Amino acid sequence: MSQQRHGSTPGSGSGNVPAFPDLPEATIARLPEYLRALHNLGEGGADTISSEGLAAAAGVNSAKLRKDLSHLGSYGTRGVGYDVALLIEQIEYVLGLDQRRAVCLVGVGNLGHALAGYDGFASRGFKIVALFDADAAKVGEQIHGLTVRHIDELGQVAVEESIAIGVIATPAGAAQAVADELVAAGVTSILNFAPCVLSVPGNVDVRKVDLAIELQILSFHEHRKATLTALPGGRSATGAGSQEAVGS
Repeated sequence: MSQQRHGSTPGSGSGNVPAFPDLPEATIARLPEYLRALHNLGEGGADTISSEGLAAAAGVNSAKLRKDLSHLGSYGTRGVGYDVALLIEQIEYVLGLDQRRAVCLVGVGNLGHALAGYDGFASRGFKIVALFDADAAKVGEQIHGLTVRHIDELGQVAVEESIAIGVIATPAGAAQAVADELVAAGVTSILNFAPCVLSVPGNVDVRKVDLAIELQILSFHEHRKATLTALPGGRSATGAGSQEAVGS
């Protein structure tokens, strides 16, 4: 079956795939991994890639990948695989990366400094347009070409810069108040690095990144592997075989 492309523009879909597919959350979470792998393949000169090759590059199994991409109307070409450039275009459309998203960052401590200087945002369709902090000592500081503003200016700047996404990099105790400020400013997507759960209205999407939790999950897997190898007849680390990346 030849590769199809549905949803190049809103409302232009045909066949059984809607113009903007209603994707399972697990599929949405894997699309950025496929996109990263595809960009690497494209930069390496690849024009096409098999489902097995793309799955290996993305760290998932090929059956899961084929099912995920079928939601986009992408089935590849038998004996050839997927067109790398076309699949990048499809995934970027679904992820909304065909338009640059303005991002603000609240909290310019050590983590905030690192995030503000991360080049990967710009190369993937995001631009940090404003930095905020409540600490008067940090207001006016220049970080990677941006001037830190006081959090009180967030509402005005959010409108002026059409901010789509707010990133919270504050201590846990300040995160809820910052989230409230973002919501009041009309921001409906939040990336939260603070180690806490935010309470937001139903129309606001929050993604949480807690490095300590990720380490604890890895600690579980280390504990499990150690327990298995300690059991009579337990598998050695080298004999356990390869496994799919944790969480994919």
